[in-house]
Amino acid sequence: MRRERCAPAARPTLPWALAVALLLALGLRGPAVRAHRVADPGFREGYFEQLLDHFNFERFGNKTFRQRFLVSEKFWKRDEGPIFFYTGNEGDVWSFANNSGFILELAAREAALVVFAEHRYYGKSLPFGAQSTQRGRTELLTVEQALADFAVLLQALRASFGIPDAPAIAFGGSYGGMLSAYMRMKYPHLVAGALAASAPIVAVAGLGDSYQFFRDVTADFEGQSPKCVQGVRDAFREIKDLFLQKAYNTVSQEFGTCQPLSGQDLTQLFAFARNAFTVLAMMDYPYPTNFLGPLPANPVRVRPPSPGPWDRRGCWLRTGHPSGVPCLQAGCDRLLTENQSIVGLRALACTEINLTFASNNVTDMFPKLALTEELRQQYCLDTWGVWPRRDWLRTSFWGADLRAASNIIFSNGDLDPWAGGGIRSNLSASVIAVTIQGGAHHLDLRGSNPADPASVVEARKLEAALIHGWVKAARRPW
Repeated sequence: MRRERCAPAARPTLPWALAVALLLALGLRGPAVRAHRVADPGFREGYFEQLLDHFNFERFGNKTFRQRFLVSEKFWKRDEGPIFFYTGNEGDVWSFANNSGFILELAAREAALVVFAEHRYYGKSLPFGAQSTQRGRTELLTVEQALADFAVLLQALRASFGIPDAPAIAFGGSYGGMLSAYMRMKYPHLVAGALAASAPIVAVAGLGDSYQFFRDVTADFEGQSPKCVQGVRDAFREIKDLFLQKAYNTVSQEFGTCQPLSGQDLTQLFAFARNAFTVLAMMDYPYPTNFLGPLPANPVRVRPPSPGPWDRRGCWLRTGHPSGVPCLQAGCDRLLTENQSIVGLRALACTEINLTFASNNVTDMFPKLALTEELRQQYCLDTWGVWPRRDWLRTSFWGADLRAASNIIFSNGDLDPWAGGGIRSNLSASVIAVTIQGGAHHLDLRGSNPADPASVVEARKLEAALIHGWVKAARRPW
């Protein structure tokens, strides 16, 4: 049976919309799209009647929607255990619960009650059902509404279990890591601390260098093969030359596109290939994983056994995937169709979250693909009828100036291209930055593995010690 190889389908797409869809799908998506139930922690699935709108008393009144959450009592000791509360990302909550083993390992040590809360507009937590991500229905998809959901749910669970004074620690990875940090900043009376793994809070606030992300992707590959970077540049140039010659069929055959290519598809093809490299850099774990499709250990190092015309100089361009690995299931039509996660993410990127990352072919190995604020604004106005508020996260969640915060761990792996958009140095005695040498995207949240580098083992020890201290301090009598 012929295995489908995915490059983008041939259809015109605004460069900004395409790049945002790819970056969000491959970057902020978080763990495994193929969620499956893990019986070991004994998770129970529950639903909470959550307010549609926490901040407007008129438009929706007291109308509610069903917010899904998971809870595990397996490790919990009622009179002494804290609550470990995962602030859900943009996806099915089971996928995060099944790929955050460190939280469960720590729960066993701390005798904690474990809760994974699903983010509104994702999974089964849909405020307007199947119409939730249609234009005119996404007005309640905001960071602030999601945090309020978590705050209300946490208080309701405390009341339901009869533990009103149990300390809570927030956990999250990537966008979920941003939310865990924001939870501590916004509701410090509800959570005693937060572990924010691979949380790009500086970049999404519109701060920093727009070329940083793809520069760091390039650095990962250059570190493995010095010839790789130039080889990729040469290959992209050859593809562009073929497009200029209108040799679309040649490129289409080599990339195995879902539909024949045409002259208008070059930007889309470049963006797809660029983000295939991004996936490998993010998922560069020391053991096989199955996040966005099965990948071998250390995928950045893996080389194809039978190089094609652009698989040169020790670096694979064709799909960015090692030998024997199926194509990204996020690719082809499914990447650009209006599915729940992608549409919701595009809406978030049109309001508060800034993701104007670009490549320039000077500081990185990729073609020059601009992602300007003007392109973003036009796309958002045309698609959603909204105007992005580029500076809002700096006002609402302090941007990069977190000196007034407390009890937050910002962990980042040095192989992760999202790390450059996060907090990389200590900001105070209790706002701690942890760098994991040889670590990819939120490696520390994953369960222990014999192939783990010593750096992540030590990082987890430090995180565990800090969290233990926060829980102990929160139990002290006033």
